[in-house]
Amino acid sequence: MAEIVAEASEHGVWAKLHTGYVQGRRAGVLARRLAEAIPRNCRVLDLGCGDGQISGLIQSQRPDLDIHGIDIIVRDRTYVPVTKFDGSHVQEPDASHDVVMLVDVLHHCDSPEAMIKEARRVAKKTLVIKDVMNDQLLSDFTLRIMDIAANRRYRVPCPFNFWPYKKWMSTFEGLGVRVTDWQSSLGLYPWPANLFFERQMHFIAKLDL
Repeated sequence: MAEIVAEASEHGVWAKLHTGYVQGRRAGVLARRLAEAIPRNCRVLDLGCGDGQISGLIQSQRPDLDIHGIDIIVRDRTYVPVTKFDGSHVQEPDASHDVVMLVDVLHHCDSPEAMIKEARRVAKKTLVIKDVMNDQLLSDFTLRIMDIAANRRYRVPCPFNFWPYKKWMSTFEGLGVRVTDWQSSLGLYPWPANLFFERQMHFIAKLDL
């Protein structure tokens, strides 16, 4: 089934369905929840921002924030200023941003832990992470379908590094960051899509340094 979804994505069928039915709502819900997690009057780096749509929505709600993004591909149209980076090293000084935000980035990395370390280096106060958990029945299969559908057309690497909850917690503890807020009922998807695509697989974590 994952291969069927991949083929549909290549030909734009799933892309149209995803954009029309899921993407707009998901971006709006994420922006609202992330805006609530970011402290006031902060300089924010959106690491792996894509086109910066979510950051643009956050900034419209939170004009006190100064947000710019970095990504391995800079698209023709972006919602916030975006600069290119090599996917492993952030060309920013230590503690140069109050907040570093990673939204569905880490499961695309060959080494998620190394990327969290790099984000921690650049952040002065807080990390805000939106990602997924691989704990539920058939969650790995579901997350693979979602990843292919959302990212194949953009040629985003999909190594499927979906960690379980315990792996996230042990990694945060090992890096010396403290979880001060955890949300795992995000309401990203409309009914009935939420019955398949939600299922406590998504989280937002606020981590203080």
